[in-house]
Amino acid sequence: MPRKKALPKGIAETVAVNPISIGWALVIADRLSFRAAAKELGVRHASVSRRLRELEDSLGTTLFERTRHGLKITHAGATFIQQAREAFQQLQQASRIAAKAGRGETGRLSIGLQPSVGAGFLRELLRAYSEKYSDVTVEFVEGVPPAELVARMQDRKLDVAFVHESARAPDYDIVSLWQERLFVALPAGHRLEDRTAVGWPALRNEHFIISRANCDPELCERVIRHLSQHTPGSIFEKLNVSCDTLMHLVGIRRGLSITSEAAVSTSYPDVIFRPISGEDAMIRFSAVSLRSNGNPALRRLLSLAKARAKRERTNATPTPNAHRSGKWSFTLSLALLGALSRRLGLST
Repeated sequence: MPRKKALPKGIAETVAVNPISIGWALVIADRLSFRAAAKELGVRHASVSRRLRELEDSLGTTLFERTRHGLKITHAGATFIQQAREAFQQLQQASRIAAKAGRGETGRLSIGLQPSVGAGFLRELLRAYSEKYSDVTVEFVEGVPPAELVARMQDRKLDVAFVHESARAPDYDIVSLWQERLFVALPAGHRLEDRTAVGWPALRNEHFIISRANCDPELCERVIRHLSQHTPGSIFEKLNVSCDTLMHLVGIRRGLSITSEAAVSTSYPDVIFRPISGEDAMIRFSAVSLRSNGNPALRRLLSLAKARAKRERTNATPTPNAHRSGKWSFTLSLALLGALSRRLGLST
């Protein structure tokens, strides 16, 4: 004979712990009348009286005294009703919280950023999400190579990462979202300042300064390929600085740099940005998440991102501020820079 499932310690499987019986008792306490309670509950008078009697028998105490003028709550009944009401309120609160969590309206969400949050699609997405789901605690991770972001998702330390679309990994959902243009950062007074756009060949013999931090290898290879094809006399200098510092170094004429459109949203002294024209002048970003991640907050974020991306594609029109995106300057990996230096015989 199968064993009966054990209830939590101190709980007896009787009508006394039946939430329906307790709920009816609360209604009786509010009305102090079987008839009024039965009317509110939508049941027969006899059913209310019988269930209360069973509840009192199970508890071993009288909750209500029956008098000619109605019901009168006893001392034991008042204590029971007060604690039961508090317990029901806590249960209702727990149910509301669980329901909100199930709908993705509360909980925790960890987001990895290859682009920083500066302007454009990513900034507006996170703003809209924060406004709509203000009870969700959001944590951000940035300054980490895409491969490490993917590894953190596998370990469930990260829910989603916004990275360049070339990032690929099995068991992951990759949602293409937005694109932006490559820019060259020039110091004020540079010979290319008067151009409205700059092609790769125009960057011949220039000195480039690049952050040493890693980025997506495939993207780095694409940029290096164009610079090596069209700018054989260029010099690449690797610096252990942030993207902001890199832009200030451009302003004091330490060199040129390649960046994304995000940098255009920030003003730097004596720095001029010009879009790069020609082949491979645009890049696209995606949201990458583990397919088996069932976090409802993640589903809500991805749903909002897909809807926003679809809306922007539908309403896309050329404007001076088109393709503004999260603040992110391209950084070339050391391995690829080394390969480029060996290929071109450049100094670093």
